[in-house]
Amino acid sequence: MNAPADPRAADLAALCADLAAPAWAEALDPMGAARRHRALSGLPMESFLPLLGGATAATQAAAYGAWLAANPGHPQAVAAWFNLGVLHAQASDPARAIACYRNALALKADFAEAAINLGLALEQAGDGAGALAAWQAALQPDEARRQLLTHQGRLKEQMGDFAGAEAALAKSLAIAPDQPDVLQHWTHLRQKLCAWPVHPPTTDLALARRHAGPLGGLALADDIAFQREVVAEWLARKVPRPSHRLAPLRGYGHPRLRIGYLSADFCRHAVAFLMAEVFERHDRSRFEIFGYCSSAEDGSAVRARILSALDHAVLIRELDDAAAAARIRAAEIDILIDLNGLTRGARAGLLAWKPAPVQATYLGYIGSVPLPELDWMICDRVAVPDPVAHLYRPAPLALDGCYQANDRHMPPLPALTRADEGLPAGAPVACCFANFYKITPETFADWMAILHRVPDAVLWLAEDGHGASARLSDAARAAGIDPARLIFGPRVEPARYLARLGLADLFLDTTPYNSGTVASDALRMGLPLLTLAGQAFAARMATSLLTHIGAPELIAGNRAEYVAKAVALLDHAPRRRALGARLAAAWPGTIGDALAFTRRLEAALERVALPA
Repeated sequence: MNAPADPRAADLAALCADLAAPAWAEALDPMGAARRHRALSGLPMESFLPLLGGATAATQAAAYGAWLAANPGHPQAVAAWFNLGVLHAQASDPARAIACYRNALALKADFAEAAINLGLALEQAGDGAGALAAWQAALQPDEARRQLLTHQGRLKEQMGDFAGAEAALAKSLAIAPDQPDVLQHWTHLRQKLCAWPVHPPTTDLALARRHAGPLGGLALADDIAFQREVVAEWLARKVPRPSHRLAPLRGYGHPRLRIGYLSADFCRHAVAFLMAEVFERHDRSRFEIFGYCSSAEDGSAVRARILSALDHAVLIRELDDAAAAARIRAAEIDILIDLNGLTRGARAGLLAWKPAPVQATYLGYIGSVPLPELDWMICDRVAVPDPVAHLYRPAPLALDGCYQANDRHMPPLPALTRADEGLPAGAPVACCFANFYKITPETFADWMAILHRVPDAVLWLAEDGHGASARLSDAARAAGIDPARLIFGPRVEPARYLARLGLADLFLDTTPYNSGTVASDALRMGLPLLTLAGQAFAARMATSLLTHIGAPELIAGNRAEYVAKAVALLDHAPRRRALGARLAAAWPGTIGDALAFTRRLEAALERVALPA
């Protein structure tokens, strides 16, 4: 005896046909509302979902809407609302996604995945506070709680709440310690906050150090091999391996070498300020200069200057790595120089396609970038001495002279007084305008020792606005120094920043991650800079600058010598002034000579260019 036919069979068949038609996605319903309602009413998800196979996203969304209208109280409505929210989020319609996720949560308050996605949709809509509120309200004592805490930490960091971000990530790590990305951000947040020790005693130190992250690793330890291994681990996790290389094994034989500069910092950024004149000074009879720019338009004068200095300015911000690499390959670039390394906006995935026969990393990241497709790390023999060159990846390409580019152009400087900046008129002023994550407990202890030995001196630092200044003030008090002797100035625009340097008496460098651009600016302004020579590239940047400007007496070999040299300079104003005048006079003809630097860079590039 045959089973009775399903009375909805014809309706379902018609529904399937309608799902395949674009008109359904446009809310044109040839079935009629009654027939559609009859087909979907009571239809379980396991029977409904197969009907969506092959339908467009818009059609699926319309179908979910129809199913929900026909099944308002169905036990599986929570899943339908969630799936519909995902479709709207994928279609970049956060408002509708938010409504769907809220409906799902109304039906199932502990639906953690919906809470996570609700926060992401609110973030996409620009409501960061709403996203945090959604995640905080949905905390659960399980795996979902870890994810929610991680999202809170990520968003709070983006919003500038470093302390809140650090606390959220610490709670996430307490649930699951082995989270590489969370460990990286947590470590770097603690460095930025001067939360010492950076890794508390309860931390799995080996795990935390392995996942310190590229920038965090440079400031964590003066160890070339450690820094290289941290970056290698990061690259292995973050950079997918392409299926093949794009560039030929040999060169192209162009009459002029085609040099491509890849950067996310062709904007108001330190790298742009250093490199602008190099682009202008390249010898166009021997080189054709391409710039591959993935930075946003910021309307700055330095961006306009760079783009106009390039022979070919190619905007690749909207291209994915494969498409951008193909664009570079099509231009037959002979040497591609990456100016980001592993800083914000880096395109390591692009470099992995090997779009140029020779690829180098320069300036943006000061250390090993062990990506197999990189051939060279541009440096000099003071920053990377020959006996340790074998420890770096890729191989060091040493310039003759200082590794750092500089721009001779100086903006008009405002007339500033110490009173304008809240500084005492007659006291010795030591300063450091480095980012706070470069300040280690050891460096700060040396600074406090200097203040103890020069009782009338003050220490001038750049305020970060994230809470570290309060921690530093507390650390000064604990060291027996009146916190009032630490003066924090807000970060300012470039001209005022340069003018500020002229008000101080001595710049105290950080280690193991030195000042780079700021160090050169201090010397340019005639401000003596004291550094402690380390082992790794990042710990020898200022050593290179001071060597090449002719001031080796400002390089200390150990911490005790660093403190003693600082005290001697702060106690002797005539010596400081004479040294500052000498530095300012030497800068234009040494480390500030952009034309000479460009010629030395060009000579190095010609040495490594591949013949056709």
